[in-house]
Amino acid sequence: MAVRLDLNISLDGVASPSGQSADNPMGEDWGRLVAHYIATKTFRERVLHDGSGGGTTGVDDRYAVEYFQGIGAEIMGAGMFGLHAFPDDPDWRGWWGEEPPFGGPVLVLTHLERAPIEFANGTRFEFVSTSPEEALARAHDLAGGADVRIGGGVGIARSFLAAGLVDRIHVAISPIILGHGERLWDDLRNFDTGYAVSSELADSGVIHVTLTR
Repeated sequence: MAVRLDLNISLDGVASPSGQSADNPMGEDWGRLVAHYIATKTFRERVLHDGSGGGTTGVDDRYAVEYFQGIGAEIMGAGMFGLHAFPDDPDWRGWWGEEPPFGGPVLVLTHLERAPIEFANGTRFEFVSTSPEEALARAHDLAGGADVRIGGGVGIARSFLAAGLVDRIHVAISPIILGHGERLWDDLRNFDTGYAVSSELADSGVIHVTLTR
C-alpha cells in the first residue's frame, strides 16, 4: 500500500515548463522533457494504443512499465485532468479520449463540482475538494490494498511531498535546462535525507533517480 510519485524533470528541476496557453496547454518544451517516455514501447501501447510493437525497450521502457504496475488508485490535480483549459465545459472528459490509461479510480482535486465520469475500461474520475490527507485516505479505500500514485501536476506533487505522504519518488531527469517553469524541489531542502536514493542512466541520457522511504 505504498504511495508513489513519478515525474519527468529537467536538470534544473523544472517539472512543468513555462509558456502554457490554450493552444499549448502543457507549456513550451514539454515535448523535450518527456521525449524519452513518449518513445517507449509501453507508452505507445498504453497511452497511444499503438499495437505495432514499436518503441524503445531499454531502461526508459522498464520504468514506463513500472509506472503502471501495482496501482490501485490515482490522485491528480485539476490541471492534469485539463480543467484549467476547459473550466466551463461540462462535457470535458480529460485529455485521454475514451480510453484513459488508468483503468481504475482516479481522484481529481478541484474546487469545481462535477459528477463522476466512468469509462468502459474501468477508469472512473471522481472530483473532490479536500486536503491531501483526506484524499489519500479515500484513495487507499478505493485501491483495495494496491499502491496509490500521486499523478501530478507539480503543485499537487509538492503538496503531498511537503506533507510527508509519499513513500517512493521516481524522477526521470532529462539532460536539458529549461530555465523557467514550476520546479519540483523548491522549499523542500533536505527532503532527501529521509529516503534511500538510487540512480540509473538510460541510453537516452535520462537519469532515473528513485527515492524510497
